[in-house]
Amino acid sequence: MTLPMFVETHPRDELVRTERLPHIWCPGCGLGNILSGFTQAIINSKGTIPIDNQVVVSGIGCSGRFAGYVKVDSYHTTHGRAIPFATGLKLANKKLNVSVISGDGDLMTIGGNHLIHAARRNINLNVIFVNNFNYGMTGGQFGATTPHGAITTTSAKGNYEHPFSMPYLMASAGASYVARWTTLHLKQLEKSIENAFHHDGFSFIEVMSPCPKGFGRKNNFKTGLDQMRYFESASLKSDNINLKEATASMKLLDNLPVGEFIIDNKPSYLKVKEATILNNGGRT
Repeated sequence: MTLPMFVETHPRDELVRTERLPHIWCPGCGLGNILSGFTQAIINSKGTIPIDNQVVVSGIGCSGRFAGYVKVDSYHTTHGRAIPFATGLKLANKKLNVSVISGDGDLMTIGGNHLIHAARRNINLNVIFVNNFNYGMTGGQFGATTPHGAITTTSAKGNYEHPFSMPYLMASAGASYVARWTTLHLKQLEKSIENAFHHDGFSFIEVMSPCPKGFGRKNNFKTGLDQMRYFESASLKSDNINLKEATASMKLLDNLPVGEFIIDNKPSYLKVKEATILNNGGRT
C-alpha cells in the first residue's frame, strides 16, 4: 500500500497569510468558511480579474480580522467606515475589484448610513455582510440585525426591537445585486461571490454565520454546529420571495430564505459618471 504524499503547501497559500495562523476566531465561528469561499472565488476568477487587482476592506470586529488574513492589498479601517474608504479606492482606481467584508455591527448598526447610500448610488463594490446577530467581539450586545426576542448581554429579557431585513433594505435602497447564504452553503456562497466580482454595480451578499460564544449560547445554540444544523433545517432556497418577509427570526420552526434575490443590470455609478462627463464635454 502506498501512503499519500504529504506536502507543505495548501492550494490557497498564495492568498492566505499563513504566518498569522492559527487564526483567533472562536471554535464554531463561521468566518473560516467565509475566508475559504472568498479565496476560492478569487482563484476561480483569476482568468478575468488579476489577483493584483483584488482589494479587501474591513471595519472593526471579528469580521474585521479578515483584512489581516488575506494575502492581497487589504485595509483595516475604523469602526463603521469601511464603505467610504472602499468607495474612495474604487473611484481612485476603477480597475480595482474592491470587496468590503465586515460584520452587522460594523456595517449596519454603526455604518448603516454609508451602506444605504452606497447601495443608492449603485457604486461598484462587493459587500460581504457577515451577520452573526450581535457584536461578537466587544461583548455580545444586540444590534440592528439581532432577532426580535433574542437574548444578548444588553437585552437580557429578550430584544424588543425589530431587526432589519437586510435583503429588503438593500433592494429598496437601490443595490443591483442582492443575495443571502449561510456558512453552511459554502459552494453557493463561493459562486455568489464570483457573480458579485463580475457584476457591474453595488453587490450585497448577506452571510448568516454562527457566533457560538456571543450569541449562540444565550439562544439555545450551545455550539456552532447546533446553529449550522438550524441553517440546514430552516434554509429555504428561493430566488422569488417577498423580501419584506426575509427577516431572520432564528426560531426553529421558521423558514430562513436564501438565494440570489436581485440581479439588476441598471447602470452602475461609474457608468453614469462617465456618461455624464462625456455629455458635458469632459467637464466633471
